[in-house]
Amino acid sequence: MNVVALRSPATAASVSIHLLGKVLACEPHGAILVEDEGGGQWTCRRAASCLLQPAPGDTVLFSGPDAQRVFLIAVVEQADPRASRIEVPGDLVLSAPGGSIAVDSATDLRLHSAGELDMAGAQWQVRAEQAQLQVAEMRYVGQAVDATVGRVRLLGKLFETMADRLLSMARSTLRVVDETEQVRVGHLDCEASHAVRIHGHHTVVTGKELVKVDAAQIHMG
Repeated sequence: MNVVALRSPATAASVSIHLLGKVLACEPHGAILVEDEGGGQWTCRRAASCLLQPAPGDTVLFSGPDAQRVFLIAVVEQADPRASRIEVPGDLVLSAPGGSIAVDSATDLRLHSAGELDMAGAQWQVRAEQAQLQVAEMRYVGQAVDATVGRVRLLGKLFETMADRLLSMARSTLRVVDETEQVRVGHLDCEASHAVRIHGHHTVVTGKELVKVDAAQIHMG
């Protein structure tokens, strides 16, 4: 009587893999070359659950059902723990439906986007000792802006202000215009509690219908 095996013997290619190793290289197309503790080399793909980007020299855990399907599932120990990179191939969303998300840094915190930077929320706060904002073009739409600062300095080629009402209050004001300053208004009311001085190389005061000069004393010439 002939005996037929119901299951073929396991081959080396079908033996499950579960090993520790060190990363030798990270290929541009996503493949990772790993050397196990016995000196064997494996080509792995990073598992979706392994968000930490491995680097050469890192100790990693890789596993798979056979030698053809091996995945790097975790970075066990970093060669340089001072630098960590979380990387995903597509979109990344951090969500906390029942709580809040905090990003804490002992030194610098940088936000960089090659496209648009969208910061939406009912309320958000930015606190820092120093901040730099470099934006090629920005548009702000809101209901109100309140700012309390010690000094404001604006440099630009063109400033345009359009408002239904513009109110400015200051203890002293100095405005220097190198060329021409023009004012076009419906009614102009200038009042000083002490003195008013208008001086120019040529000074012209005209009125279409009436020019009135009224004072206790008037000196001409």
